[in-house]
Order: sequence, then structure tokens, then C-alpha cells
Amino acid sequence: MATVDTESRRVPLIQLDIPLERDLFLRNLIRELSGVLEDIVGLKEASGFISIVGQNMGNQMDLDYKKALGVSRLTRAQVADVLVDLKGRIKGDFYIVEQNDNRIVLGNRACPFAAEVVGRPSMCMMTSNVFGMIASQSLGYAKVTLEETIARGDRGCRVVIHLQPGAESEAAPGQEYFQS
Repeated sequence: MATVDTESRRVPLIQLDIPLERDLFLRNLIRELSGVLEDIVGLKEASGFISIVGQNMGNQMDLDYKKALGVSRLTRAQVADVLVDLKGRIKGDFYIVEQNDNRIVLGNRACPFAAEVVGRPSMCMMTSNVFGMIASQSLGYAKVTLEETIARGDRGCRVVIHLQPGAESEAAPGQEYFQS
């Protein structure tokens, strides 16, 4: 066991009050990486880099849920439930506000990145891409609009996943996703 001398006594380092554990370390790591990207290449480009990671993670999560459920495609209701479940597993607090054939609207009271997300809106591209990939792979199309985000200083998040191309989705800002 590692120890340190402090005023003539040996204290095990593990007993020191240092806010360092894996979850916090990884959240801080992602925050710092996104901050460096935002500072060097700008918010738009940083969001683009993070989008690529989110797409890859979204594809994997989509496959994992389909395999666990024993299905090749998720229904709209399953997509909504999967999005809430996956965020809950990583300490988010997403919930379904509404859903119909045209869209799924989710609210959120707690970001999986916790306080480390504040001021780092590029990190929200993880949510956009994971949600967009899962929805589009089963339903054919998705456009994700991040109407409110904790990262931008809102009290919570409001995420709209448009499920049909058309006037409503065209008018909404956001990223489009298509079935591959």
C-alpha cells in the first residue's frame, strides 16, 4: 500500500480526500477533449468529430439492444423505450414526453456527463448521434433536434426525434440520419 509522510506520520494515500475515481476521471477526460477541440477547431468542427464517435457508439448500442430483444428491427415504442433505458444505464434521467408516428420527444433531468457537460455543447452530439442512429436503423429516418440542453445552460434537455421527412422536420434545426 502506498503511503506518504505528512508531519511525521505515514498516511495511506488511498485515505486522502481526492476526488478521483474512474467515472469522474472519464467524464473530465471527455470534457477536456471536447474543450480542446472546441478551442482549436471550433464548435462546429468539434461537434463533427464527436458525431463520428456517437455514430459508432449508436450503431453498436442498436445492435446490442436488437440482439438482447431478439428482433431485427425496433418498433417506434421500442425505440423510445430503448433511448430512455440506455441513458438511464449511464446515469442520465431521460423520460418520454410524447410519441407518435411523426416524432418522439424526450425530456431529461440529469446528463450522464453530469456537471462536466456545462459549457461543452459539442458533447451533446453523442446524444444526437446515438439517438439518431438507433431510430433511423429501425424506422428508416430520424432528425434529432436538441431544443434544450444542460450543456447550454438549460435546466434540462428537450430532444425531439423527427421520424418522418417533411415540412416539420425540414423546418427544425438538427442532424438527419438515414437507415444504412
